[in-house]
Amino acid sequence: MNRPTGLLALCLLATFVQPVVCGVHEIWWDITYVGNVNPDGLFPRRAIGVNGSWPPPPIEVSTSDTLVVHTHNSLKDAATLHHHGMFFNSTAWMDGALGVTECGIPPGADFDYVIPVDTSGQWGSYWVHSHSFGQYVDGLRAPLILHPSREVHTYDADFTVVLGDWYHDEHAVLMKQFLSIANPGGAEPVPEAAVVYFSQNGGYLGPKAGTSTEGSAVGFNQNATLPFEAGKTYRLRVINTSALAAFFFWIDGHEMRIIEVDGTDVQESPIDILSVTVAQRYSVLVTARNDTSSNWAIHANMDTDMFDVVPDTLNPNVTTSITYNSSASLTDLGFIDAYHDVDDVALVPIEVIAQPLVNKTIDLEVLFDTVDDGTNRAMFNQITWNAPKVPGIFSALSLGPNATSEAAYGPLSFLIEYGDVVDLVIKNGDAGKHPFHLHGHKFQIVGRSEDYTSDNVTLNPPIVEGQANPIRRDTVQIPSMHSATLRFVADNPGAWFMHCHIEWHLESGLAIQLIEAPLLAQQRNTVPQVMYDHCKAQGMLYSGNAAGHASPTDLSGLKEGPFPQKLGWRPKGIVAMTGCVLTAVLGMLTVVWYMWGSDEEDTRGTAQEK
Repeated sequence: MNRPTGLLALCLLATFVQPVVCGVHEIWWDITYVGNVNPDGLFPRRAIGVNGSWPPPPIEVSTSDTLVVHTHNSLKDAATLHHHGMFFNSTAWMDGALGVTECGIPPGADFDYVIPVDTSGQWGSYWVHSHSFGQYVDGLRAPLILHPSREVHTYDADFTVVLGDWYHDEHAVLMKQFLSIANPGGAEPVPEAAVVYFSQNGGYLGPKAGTSTEGSAVGFNQNATLPFEAGKTYRLRVINTSALAAFFFWIDGHEMRIIEVDGTDVQESPIDILSVTVAQRYSVLVTARNDTSSNWAIHANMDTDMFDVVPDTLNPNVTTSITYNSSASLTDLGFIDAYHDVDDVALVPIEVIAQPLVNKTIDLEVLFDTVDDGTNRAMFNQITWNAPKVPGIFSALSLGPNATSEAAYGPLSFLIEYGDVVDLVIKNGDAGKHPFHLHGHKFQIVGRSEDYTSDNVTLNPPIVEGQANPIRRDTVQIPSMHSATLRFVADNPGAWFMHCHIEWHLESGLAIQLIEAPLLAQQRNTVPQVMYDHCKAQGMLYSGNAAGHASPTDLSGLKEGPFPQKLGWRPKGIVAMTGCVLTAVLGMLTVVWYMWGSDEEDTRGTAQEK
């Protein structure tokens, strides 16, 4: 199947016209169900993998290449692939977000995702996962590593550390339990296990000597190990691919220095414990010991504060290892006194980008509540996200001059113009922590608040303008009652999702879409015809406003709600209560009348006896 693609043909042609450095890295992925997957050794289950195996293969690409993923969907539902953190400048339809940038690949159909790594200006640690029907919860997720010709930091070798949570039931089963009137408090499904495994040079590491994994050539958890050599320095790329669980990661007997955050190279920063929420990536440098008489434990502990309950059957703590000598014993120093989060705003990017002046602010408050259909839903500004009938990018491309009407895209859609400097101010009014991810951009974290409701400037400080080089990343964790101000430049025409990356929260409505420079997007429109064919094949709309109408304001037929319950007396309640009160009063009067009547009868009876 190593046939030349159109991109490769163009590249070959260009070499005859002028000397160029050009490459197309092609891979073929058949998205399939895989039976009897058992990484935790506790329960074999069906998962979603690639080419008949799980986990899907890690992808490693040179930054001089364009990556093309030839994708076939062998599942029963539509599928997508989202290359998390990639910009897709002016080609938002390649972003893989169902309902925002595409209708999805129908069952039995094909699509070629083109990831322009060579023109993106990006390198570092990313990942790829499904963005449809919770398929990444069932296993459709893998590392994506972009290698530049020259690294900023020096090291001898690198490994990728994949962290994830693991469920024994399939996503569809868990969703029915989660969004249910039987779960009015909105308790998220708690995973049955954590899984940790390693990759290097485009392949996964096998089980350590003397161990095996049922039905797999990959080493997981206690069977996984990193081979170290004395005195060498290693780069560990730590990626959290979970649906819910954040992790605390550390290595006994070794020091770590952070050098990368979500694809942003940073100055070396020592760290004892790495806190990694869902979808975040960190790289750390670890220098091997000179003494090889012992092997050492690597710890990856789930943050159980994220769980409503911790089942007795759950072991939230995974221990893998560093192996210097296969015959040596393992040193495990056990638990630590206290966890803490990485202070990411203190990290300093190598490439200096000053904070620009803001000209547009979008305020978003996170709330969860039991709504009018009896389920518990997530909301921004008391509105639950529903995917439009027409993906946002197709509305932007088909509405002509009406594409600049924000109302055309439905609730929780925000229009921004090319060159705008936007502050997303996210205020977490929920009781839990949330990881928020912005597609199509990296943002600068220009401010954090420990209590966004407070008048105390220590807890809720004003934004400091003129910052020389704020940290840049694409996924941020915001604790309960905290806020974060995320600043980015609108330089990427298209439609971009921004959402909580806890899958259960995304599917309960914690998302918005940004419609960016739609008229410029129309000028750059090169959507492959097959994407519209996919919509037609599924009976989905692909032109007009969010409801499929040519008018920018007619949203009839668009799904909205469920809505927050309206507290206080409503007309029907007033009528019902009035009826109840009248009935009660009549009942009491009847009882009194009966009692008076009984007293008179008793009096007359006594008189007659006398």
